Amino acid sequence: MAIDLKGLNEISGFIAGCLVDSDTGLMMAAEGSGSFDIEGAAAANTEVVKAKRAAMKMLKLSDHIEDILISLGKQYHLIRPMEKNPAVFMYVALDRKAANLGMARVQVKNIEQAQSF
Repeated sequence: MAIDLKGLNEISGFIAGCLVDSDTGLMMAAEGSGSFDIEGAAAANTEVVKAKRAAMKMLKLSDHIEDILISLGKQYHLIRPMEKNPAVFMYVALDRKAANLGMARVQVKNIEQAQSF
């Protein structure tokens, strides 16, 4: 299984990103650096994905999550379950001042589709 997240660096405002197993909360691959705790974010956002799936089940929504956006004062956090394997999601943190959210969503989707699993 080849995982290549280097394309995340090309997203305007990119801080850090990773691929996460939503069953365990473990990070499978990561990109980015700095003081951002990407491993902690991966584990914490696993709970966000699980909560949304539980809410959809309770509401009997026959649908799937395309992405989840969390807008903070200084950052955007984008969570995107993989189409080929919904148990895995991509998590990306962006600087809100530098990011173009629409373009970031397109780029994350393109990076997802380039993965081999």
